[in-house]
Amino acid sequence: MSVTLSTIGLDADDTLWHNERFFALTQDHFAGLLRDHTDKDHLMTRLLAAERRNLPHYGFGIKGFTLSMIETAIEVTDGKVPACVIRELLDAGRDMLSHPVELLPDVETTLNALKHDFKLLLITKGDLLDQERKLAQSGLREFFDAIEIVSDKTPAAYHDIFHRHGTGADQGLMAGNSMASDVTPMITAGGWGVFVPHALTWEVEHAEPPRDISRFGQIDGLGKLVDFIHGIT
Repeated sequence: MSVTLSTIGLDADDTLWHNERFFALTQDHFAGLLRDHTDKDHLMTRLLAAERRNLPHYGFGIKGFTLSMIETAIEVTDGKVPACVIRELLDAGRDMLSHPVELLPDVETTLNALKHDFKLLLITKGDLLDQERKLAQSGLREFFDAIEIVSDKTPAAYHDIFHRHGTGADQGLMAGNSMASDVTPMITAGGWGVFVPHALTWEVEHAEPPRDISRFGQIDGLGKLVDFIHGIT
């Protein structure tokens, strides 16, 4: 099989740098604050339900996560959550918005190897200011021909992005750690979707892998992307 690729899109959080670990640490702190009211498993179930419910209103990112924690705290305490707990949750959200950026293995070498042959796009979602901050601190900006921070990753969004910055989605590839956001909508748009699993992935981003789809691939680390691309082009 030989395909024509002109443009490579890459996810940011937990594809280029660590991100979900900070959510996990904050969830542990959240459970500790509410331990007198409910157990952690029940609290996390309620929190996930609040996050799903709030996505259409707050979108993806730390600010929506923080508001969902506060909402969940109010619910599980029947409206009796102390003001000091609300303050701690706000402080925790603020701390997350300033966490350090730590690159995942092989990121720079992979980008350096790809940039000579392909147009590279960073396609991410979440809080605009937070994503811009992380990109600036990562030192990776120079590798990318364009940056797209979107409210959601849909087939229509990928179709538009790869049309504006490349030669169309059918000659594009998107790689990332979310089956739901990085893989299936890109394939629906007509391009390649490559799944790069991460040990920690938000449940909302889980989805069944495509079956019998010729434009789907999976690698066990970003460092394998160059070989994967060479294998299909």
